[in-house]
Amino acid sequence: HLQSIQFSLFFTVFFHLFYHVLFVDPVLLPTYNERENLPVIIWLLVKYFTESGYDYEIIVIDDGSPDKTLEVAKQLQKIYGSDKIILRPREKKLGLGTAYIHGMKHATGNFIIIMDADLSHHPKFITEFIQKQQEGNYDLISGTRYIGTGGVAGWDFKRKLVSRGANYLTQV
Repeated sequence: HLQSIQFSLFFTVFFHLFYHVLFVDPVLLPTYNERENLPVIIWLLVKYFTESGYDYEIIVIDDGSPDKTLEVAKQLQKIYGSDKIILRPREKKLGLGTAYIHGMKHATGNFIIIMDADLSHHPKFITEFIQKQQEGNYDLISGTRYIGTGGVAGWDFKRKLVSRGANYLTQV
């Protein structure tokens, strides 16, 4: 059962309800002031996709970060290739939800994987999510850090409290 698997991340894999023509798994990576985290999360994504044998593309949706996140993304695109790192920036901060929608418009493939660039979602679980989807032909796969021994590392008390509070409010 999916619920018995412990994940230290919260991201969602959307299964396209279209024909399985492409075998690329796009990762939507919305960013805002993530210049320090972006090289790490991109490296991890490339590592785990390469090890798994899945083809992938990483769609970076930057919302006009003043810390020059987009410039870092352009350098990463030069390193990993424009076929793997796809830049879909926006001029100003328009919000996370609209960033996902913007990224989905540019995604190809069988799955859309949604992650945070702040390293709160670990890419090592992506292959498990894809395998679970294939086993049950599910339309949606979701994980949570709040079941069993799941959790977060490196978060201060305030961030944990805000996260728990927001999750509680969404369930009320």
